Amino acid sequence: MKACKQFRAGKQTNIKDADAEQKPLSSGDKLKDREQVAALAVEIAVLQEMLYAAQEHKVLVVLQGTDTSGKDGTVKGVFNLINPQGIQIANFKAPSTIERAHDYLWRVHQQVPQQGEIVVFNRSHYEDVLITRVHDWIDEDECERRYAQIRDFERMLAETGTTIIKCLLHISKDEQRNRLQERIDDPAKHWKFDMQDLEERKSWDKYQVLFGKAIDATDADHAPWYVIPANSKTHRNLAIASILLETLTDLKLKPPPAKPELKGLKIE
Repeated sequence: MKACKQFRAGKQTNIKDADAEQKPLSSGDKLKDREQVAALAVEIAVLQEMLYAAQEHKVLVVLQGTDTSGKDGTVKGVFNLINPQGIQIANFKAPSTIERAHDYLWRVHQQVPQQGEIVVFNRSHYEDVLITRVHDWIDEDECERRYAQIRDFERMLAETGTTIIKCLLHISKDEQRNRLQERIDDPAKHWKFDMQDLEERKSWDKYQVLFGKAIDATDADHAPWYVIPANSKTHRNLAIASILLETLTDLKLKPPPAKPELKGLKIE
């Protein structure tokens, strides 16, 4: 079964801790799995070069998940061989004063890919229907309006040539505890730790429900959601690399046509 089908969100998404442990693509050997990720990264880099050369397609990869779910690790593990000219990483943190003065999609629209480019959203516009709802900064009616606006936004992107891949990196609450504790115990990783992470952790169950609601409200064939079991960092990368490679392959990318004026040209 293709990874795109295997990890595609269902019609009623129920985010359960137990599912985060699944490793359906694993060989059972972590070293072999890492080698497979590396091999997929090479293939992705080759297709990305054709994407960049042809300047016909645009690809947007959305990485969403709780703190420590592995968004940064995915970028390092899956996209590390891509030519920097053809990829951009957009990190969405708390909005600035200028960003707050605009509509919530304003800053997002500025970061979408141009022709020939892959853009990875490390967090995304979905924060505006997740953390805002967890803390009751918006009510249910406003959340529903935003779901509709996001659907329209993503449909517009798709209709103007953007291929969209949305991934929820799903870890369990126990796994998050372990990863946060690791950051606390290792002084070299203190820079990764934020006390606010502990505050957000108190709303774990609410986040899981809202992840499911957001996915159900915005999943579409032109903007599909994939739920990635991410307790295993290696398997997480294997799953996302497989989905990305399948998606790029389906675009039937090829180099731009040869230039007739160069035929037979000899350099003196």
